[in-house]
Amino acid sequence: MSIRINNIALKLDEPMELLEKKVSKKLKIDKKEIEEFKILKESIDARKKHDIKFNYILEVKCKNEKKLVQKLKDKDIKLEEEVKEEFVYGTKEMKSRPIVIGLGPAGLFAALTLAKHGYKPVVYERGEDVDNRTKTVEKFWRGETSLNLESNVQFGEGGAGAFSDGKLTTRIKDRKCTYVLEELVKAGAPKEIIYSGKPHVGTDILKDVVKNIREEIKKLGGEVNFNSKLEKINIKDGKLKSIIVNGKEVSCETLILAIGHSSRDTYEMLYKEGVCMESKAFAIGVRIEHPQKMINESQYGEYANHPRLKAADYKLTYQSKKLDRGVYSFCMCPGGVVVAAASEEGRLVSNGMSYHARDLENANSALVVTVKPDDFEGNSPLKGMEFQRKYEEMAYKLGGGNYKAPIQLVGDFLKDKPSEKLGSVKPSYRPGFEFRELKNCLPSYVIEALREGIVYFDKKIKGYGMDDAVLTGIETRTSAPLRINRNENLESINVNGVYPTGEGAGFAGGIISAAVDGIKVAERIMAEFK
Repeated sequence: MSIRINNIALKLDEPMELLEKKVSKKLKIDKKEIEEFKILKESIDARKKHDIKFNYILEVKCKNEKKLVQKLKDKDIKLEEEVKEEFVYGTKEMKSRPIVIGLGPAGLFAALTLAKHGYKPVVYERGEDVDNRTKTVEKFWRGETSLNLESNVQFGEGGAGAFSDGKLTTRIKDRKCTYVLEELVKAGAPKEIIYSGKPHVGTDILKDVVKNIREEIKKLGGEVNFNSKLEKINIKDGKLKSIIVNGKEVSCETLILAIGHSSRDTYEMLYKEGVCMESKAFAIGVRIEHPQKMINESQYGEYANHPRLKAADYKLTYQSKKLDRGVYSFCMCPGGVVVAAASEEGRLVSNGMSYHARDLENANSALVVTVKPDDFEGNSPLKGMEFQRKYEEMAYKLGGGNYKAPIQLVGDFLKDKPSEKLGSVKPSYRPGFEFRELKNCLPSYVIEALREGIVYFDKKIKGYGMDDAVLTGIETRTSAPLRINRNENLESINVNGVYPTGEGAGFAGGIISAAVDGIKVAERIMAEFK
């Protein structure tokens, strides 16, 4: 049992040491009576630019907690009962070790969970380990090598999240979210992610964290194989019998498919083998870059350079009544860079990335518009994927090939005219860019919605629609373009033994929700098998 206290505030210049004093005052007890004291959440309240504060939710343990809470009758003070979850293992005999495909967040935490409980999983990852993968990607960005189709920003140890901001925010409410954060800290992530209102790790630190979790899986008896691609699954009478990896058949009765949202060849194989799936909505658009200094000043006003305030972020949404479409910012990267994120030949994709310090000159974010199955051609569940491919090919050709990105300044984009020279914002995208009109690589309704959105967002963030801001084409991988259907046991609805998992299966959106889904699937398997 413990006491949960909401709405304890610190001014920007008040030290953290004051928190405990404020808590004891709130509880009307002596500071010495506090036995345990923990920050559950820290957030910034910047609604009043002249009075920015840190707001805290705290957990306190002391004597006579129940009586104390009843006596105080304060809506910000609540008694918290400890929840103990008991797990019951299954009784079915497991003929072969469970197999995990993919080592992004979902696969990583599914494998870790199984390994911790003695199930000794075997992991197959099509890409390289994170160190070699990083070298491969950097060479591609510098234009020194061609795109590696198996190991790139989308594929390899750590998944797509390894080349991102390492954002750990999520909209799901699940106790497992805290467990995931705690495991990341154990593996080397900064301790503040446990309580930060907007936790992030940064791509530089996240890579070491991923490696440490991989080594823990191996230490617990798991096996991790890189450069190992799932090529086929063999099904008999609606049951999984084996899989083919790098041309070799492997017996398999439990397969966790944590393939990520860009494994298009794997989607095609699964569809060919009859695994039930359906097309779903996602979003496409561009990346937008502003000076980080401008975003800081807009969000924090006179306190923009305060040492306790880090690079400011934003989250923006707009609904176009005329077009009946949502426009929103996505994967905002303060003090970061726009990166080449292609995974197929002749198709161009952009994404955003930040290091832990978030101290680079530009802020960038995806600026995207919702698209629905009705927008896609054909009847196949893969039609959303083909929609992505179509516009990625157009963007590649528009940029002149060799993965150069088409860019346009915001002012010119709004005036519907080509850009000819840069202003104050220097594009961070590598391996290069060409001035092009973005209307030539996106649907007309997306272009129209983006223009509406930028004008609206400029009212929310002063300078958002600045003429010099840079739009880089194109962003298409906001989420999976399909969902691999599963039942209440988290198993494929028509292939026994196949467990579609995480973002690639259409059941998560981000590092934390994917990791939690991986844990849930692993627990479902453990609940069935010894």
